[in-house]
Amino acid sequence: MSASLGIALLIGIAFGVVLEQAGLGRARKLVGQFYGTDFCVFKVMFSAILTTLLGSFWLARLGLVDLAGFYVPETFLLPQLVGGLVFGIGFVLAGLCPGTACVAAASGRLDGLAVMGGLLVGIGSCGLLFDRLQPFYTSTAYGTVTLPRLFDLPYGVVVLLVVAMALLAFRVLARFERPA
Repeated sequence: MSASLGIALLIGIAFGVVLEQAGLGRARKLVGQFYGTDFCVFKVMFSAILTTLLGSFWLARLGLVDLAGFYVPETFLLPQLVGGLVFGIGFVLAGLCPGTACVAAASGRLDGLAVMGGLLVGIGSCGLLFDRLQPFYTSTAYGTVTLPRLFDLPYGVVVLLVVAMALLAFRVLARFERPA
């Protein structure tokens, strides 16, 4: 195993531990997001996004990483919208997303194991049907879309705006969240 895969594995395990410690391996905790009573999911995930965003921004500014070397997948609008819809429906029905389902399964919860089974069936089905799905899968290509490119703003300005938006969202959601 290469060093980068080993580091990725360690980061993934650490992230799973953090999700479990935050209670995100339990469907009841996650559905609080949909009921507007518990925004822990939003806060944990947005915090992870902010950590990555700020870390990559400052590491690039210090010359320690080259952002041009970061892989950004292409945008295929319609297939990604359909995928998001399927993801959302599955999240609402199961109360778990793929990451939290892994955490739940690793913690021995049957709902997590069931969702992981469903994920494997879905992935396998798509793999078997990929030849038929490929025209749809590659439709509505928009190339690589990033927020700086989309809004024609410097990367640093987008970072500042996303951080400001997150801080505002955290403050507003705190007013609606019911204490546990």
